[in-house]
Amino acid sequence: MTEAWRKAAERVRNWGRWGADDQLGTLNLLTPERIAHAATRARQGRSIALGVPFDADGPQGSSGFRRNPIHLMAVDGGDADLATHLAEWGGAGDAQIAAMYANSPMRFNDDYIMMPLQAATQWDALSHVYYDGLLYNGYPAAVVTSRGATKLGIEHVAARGGVVGRGVLLDVARHRGVDRLDAGTVVGPHDLDAVIEAQGVELLPGDILVIRTGWWTRFLETRRQSEWFGGSPGLSWRCAEWLHGRDIAAVAVDNPAVEVMRPEDGVMMPLHMLALRDMGMPLGEIWDLEALGRDCAEDGVYDFLLCAPALHVPGAVGTPISPVAIK
Repeated sequence: MTEAWRKAAERVRNWGRWGADDQLGTLNLLTPERIAHAATRARQGRSIALGVPFDADGPQGSSGFRRNPIHLMAVDGGDADLATHLAEWGGAGDAQIAAMYANSPMRFNDDYIMMPLQAATQWDALSHVYYDGLLYNGYPAAVVTSRGATKLGIEHVAARGGVVGRGVLLDVARHRGVDRLDAGTVVGPHDLDAVIEAQGVELLPGDILVIRTGWWTRFLETRRQSEWFGGSPGLSWRCAEWLHGRDIAAVAVDNPAVEVMRPEDGVMMPLHMLALRDMGMPLGEIWDLEALGRDCAEDGVYDFLLCAPALHVPGAVGTPISPVAIK
């Protein structure tokens, strides 16, 4: 890492800010007062979904350490006469189903899903990224074990009610007059300032920043996973101090990794390290912001109540989510 990056890391580091044992990071900025204020932004009763489908055609592809979800049916409509075949076959579980079917007209369907917890729309937990052997707040990297994250797991986010607060959309693509940013476009602090001024929106401490690049539409058009990941535009690591100075609680973007997916100053994923490891700021990835972008452009209102709860999976380093903006 460059000397400038190292110095920025020191300036944005929140270790100890909320106590030596803190495991929530910038989500501490989502105080009861801030959440109550966020609730006032739901004025029209309009709910806008921000999640992408968790299906086999998603952005992860069929190889690599993350893969698209696999959805399997355990019981379906073709099993209506299951009791006939299970009556004298199988184990205790089969006998239980056979008895239930034999004594009631009720039938049911059941299913499973197998997937990485960060397969599609997601939050990164603070245990997801580290460097120099340390996680957020100085926890050693070894606290994330083969049994899960014993510190900084996503369960701490879930237990506090998830990520709920005032969301603010910064529509960078629409501000530039394009459907989506070009591949590899770097969005810097000055770009965010320009969008804020153009939209006439005010950022407040504890806001959840939602940034539209339009890049999700590129995946929908091509379904070429490697191209979509590798070419992604996104934030520069130099936005870290900008976010820190404004006390932003979390950031979510409609791209694979929030930041631009090409090396900056020769380093891959420098913003991940600054945000998750130094600031303790959750990152939201692979959000669908197209409907929200259109809605905000139509009524000129760019803030809303954002609800993005985490799954309560103890020890997990990320979570799938189905976030909703309420205006």
